Amino acid sequence: MDDTAVCVMDEGGKVFYEAKVPTVPDDIAVYLRSSGLEYERIGLESGPCSPWLYQGLIDKGLPAICIDARHANAALKAQNFKTDKNDAMGIAHIMRTGWYRLSHVKSDHSQKTISHHA
Repeated sequence: MDDTAVCVMDEGGKVFYEAKVPTVPDDIAVYLRSSGLEYERIGLESGPCSPWLYQGLIDKGLPAICIDARHANAALKAQNFKTDKNDAMGIAHIMRTGWYRLSHVKSDHSQKTISHHA
């Protein structure tokens, strides 16, 4: 995953911004902050990069949450075309409506402990 699709929308579903941003917490944070908007929540789908992205955004003071990928996938299946851009818009709609399940993100310490014992 070199790039991450980002979609920013308001509570009514109006899309403010869409972009592809390098999959790096600093780059995503810079892009989000460049809008001048304040965010209620920033949704990340659970996956291999999500602990790193989640912690990086939290460290930057952004309200990141990680949502369960299986639950999100059920909502995203309704799309006509599966693209990263459409998935980002779908996740933005999920964030807007509150129709998501949180996914627990392990701390850096827990991840290091688990990988050390594996």
